[in-house]
Amino acid sequence: MPASQYVTLNTGAKMPTLGLGTWKSAPGAVEKAVEVALKNGYRHIDTAAAYANEKEVGVGLKNSGVPREDIFLTTKLNNSDQRDPEGALETSLNNLETSYLDLWLMHWPCPMKNGKPDPSVAWQDTWKKMEVIYKAHPEKVRAIGVSNFSVKYLEELLSFATIVPAVNQIESHPSLKQEDVVALSRSKGIAITAYSPLGSDNAPLASNPTIVEIAKAYNVSPTAVLISYHANREGFTVIPKSVTPERIVSNKKIIDLTPEDLQKVSDVEKAGTLRVCKPYWTGYGGIGFPDCQD
Repeated sequence: MPASQYVTLNTGAKMPTLGLGTWKSAPGAVEKAVEVALKNGYRHIDTAAAYANEKEVGVGLKNSGVPREDIFLTTKLNNSDQRDPEGALETSLNNLETSYLDLWLMHWPCPMKNGKPDPSVAWQDTWKKMEVIYKAHPEKVRAIGVSNFSVKYLEELLSFATIVPAVNQIESHPSLKQEDVVALSRSKGIAITAYSPLGSDNAPLASNPTIVEIAKAYNVSPTAVLISYHANREGFTVIPKSVTPERIVSNKKIIDLTPEDLQKVSDVEKAGTLRVCKPYWTGYGGIGFPDCQD
């Protein structure tokens, strides 16, 4: 299917297909990146409490001059805040200097405390609290969803949830398609947001021979092919990250890929998978996620 500009969520809201990701974007650099992105046509910004840059994102939003109502803003509930999602929401709103979120995600199905899984808190209870907040305060949260939910966790959530998540944000690129997660999400009307679409730092997939060959055929960069791959897929949004103004602008170039070329990109995974954000990955200052994912 041709690339789309928006994905319609199960709430009826339109989420821009292309967004700016801010994971690993340092304070100082991220505020300018957000400003540049919005001034150059982006209308979807993604951040998270765990990235420790919500305040800088908020500055970038303000400095862009783009009206808040024209921006689709996503942030995420930190694992260490699952005990008190309501308090965490207020902190995020204050940091971002906004009165509402377009989308609020549970970052991982893994409550944590002092850098370790916290067995005294159940992520299922946290989701139920998020539902209560969403129902009670639609003026603050316009949609709720999840991030990094595998099939196992998504099936469990759907077994008790009274609100179907609007989005499941996952690592997704041609070397990690996660088609089982995508298929389940689609079947339940859950949109997918693809993070690390280039294969993470330094865009390792941009040098893949198949991607390079397709890019030459369209006279675009390999990065454009990788981002367009998601924009051409049903129910997908994609959030490439950059703090370089030129790359932020060039990442906006979305092309329509033929079904044959989409298949070629999809087949890249046959050569082996590449996973950046592993279930046992350690980040955010040394915090790991053992026993919290498949």
